[in-house]
Amino acid sequence: MTPDLEAYVRDGFLVLRDFLPAADCDALQARAAELVAGFDPGPVRTVFSTRDQGHARDRYFRDSGGAIRFFFEEEATDQPVPLALNKIGHALHDLDPVFGRISRHPRMAALAAALGFTRLLLLQSMYLFKQPRIGGEVGWHQDATYLHTRPSTVTGLWIALDDADRDNGCLMALPGGHRGPLRQRFHLTGNDLVTDTLDATPWPDSPPVALEAPRGTLVVLHGLLPHASAPNRSSRPRHAYALHLIDGSAEYAADNWLQRPDLPLRGFD
Repeated sequence: MTPDLEAYVRDGFLVLRDFLPAADCDALQARAAELVAGFDPGPVRTVFSTRDQGHARDRYFRDSGGAIRFFFEEEATDQPVPLALNKIGHALHDLDPVFGRISRHPRMAALAAALGFTRLLLLQSMYLFKQPRIGGEVGWHQDATYLHTRPSTVTGLWIALDDADRDNGCLMALPGGHRGPLRQRFHLTGNDLVTDTLDATPWPDSPPVALEAPRGTLVVLHGLLPHASAPNRSSRPRHAYALHLIDGSAEYAADNWLQRPDLPLRGFD
């Protein structure tokens, strides 16, 4: 599948239908279910929320860049674990064989090469649940806020493992918004994680586009593209798998929240 690079340069995203075969979607969902079945949260549940970033104070989150860890939805304190999780992150692609195999499939390497990476590194992976009726809103943001390189090279690969539409919280994007500046940085200052405003320019005044994605669709997201997703208030799940790539030729900021001192980054080897 040859990506439409002109559209990507213009819009900051691509929607590639039928990218991941149904068997691979099945494998990722089955493996995630196995991981959840083996997870014992104990008495404390770390909640992940883009609204208040309270998880940033939690060592369980801050040390998850080189681990497989489980994060809960804000509205799920009374739910059984399989229906309460927000995501699993952030090194599935390096620490789990099923996620590793699919993350490093030749079709993924070919896509990254077509996007222009010269020394690609797989930085972060997340299994996203977007649970029925309680899956939380993800506000407008740029991925480079959280994963910063100089120059900016972070690129998101988001794969729909269930049909994603307006009813169950599909991705939304502001086409062309990647041509604007980086607005914020979420980073380490001493022992604290903080969010600094770099540029107060408002988001582009253009109608957001719903990136509806049937199962198996891969959405490419430029690191500076403003994107979001609404809450899932439907009765249907909206599972997805997301990978973030960076170019090893760029400088990875030493104050990024995601650090992997004991797990070196790898490409498609």
